Amino acid sequence: MRTILNTLIAAATLAAGFAHAQTEPAAPAAPAAAAKGHPFACTDYSQGKVFLVSAEGKVEWEYPARNCNDLWVLPNGNLLFNTGKGVKEVTREKKVVFAYESPSEIYACQRLPNGNTFIGECNAGRLLEVDPAGKIVKEVRLLPEGKDGGHTYMRNARRLPNGNYLVGHYGQQSVKEYDPQGRVVWEVAARGGPHSVVRLPNGNTLVACGDLGKAGRSLSV
Repeated sequence: MRTILNTLIAAATLAAGFAHAQTEPAAPAAPAAAAKGHPFACTDYSQGKVFLVSAEGKVEWEYPARNCNDLWVLPNGNLLFNTGKGVKEVTREKKVVFAYESPSEIYACQRLPNGNTFIGECNAGRLLEVDPAGKIVKEVRLLPEGKDGGHTYMRNARRLPNGNYLVGHYGQQSVKEYDPQGRVVWEVAARGGPHSVVRLPNGNTLVACGDLGKAGRSLSV
């Protein structure tokens, strides 16, 4: 009888302890460590400027760049960017060391491994490679000479490692890859108007679309 009583008391004590454990509020979780920031470069299309921003979010450097939406920080520390109807490379001391001007709108630039600069002319529909002295050393025409493709013909463009060119055709709402002779070798529809295009290491293409037809989105194809 005593054994049964002791068993019942032990069970009741265990149950009470369990109930207490269920109702006692949990200790507050340790606060998550704040994410560490990092410095970055950016462009403000509306203000017409490019910036270098510290890890704390402070603007440390700025330079006027009208209608800029393509910006690179080069290995030498200089900044390469488009300027509405041109491209500039500027040192941290704000000295212009490369410049190209055009009657056409320009939304794409890229420094190539050989030191030349790739430039995409929107209205003229030209893909150019320009040497450090500003001389055009290669031209690929996507439109007949003299034809104006207009403001929406081309946005971001890149020369690929295989020598082809990847071009976002905003108004056509498509992305096309051209060979060095200007022939289309690949294309995909991009509803919303492609602004930025990047060929990924896995062979897919990342596309960021604008607001044409209120269909802003990004996709990987």
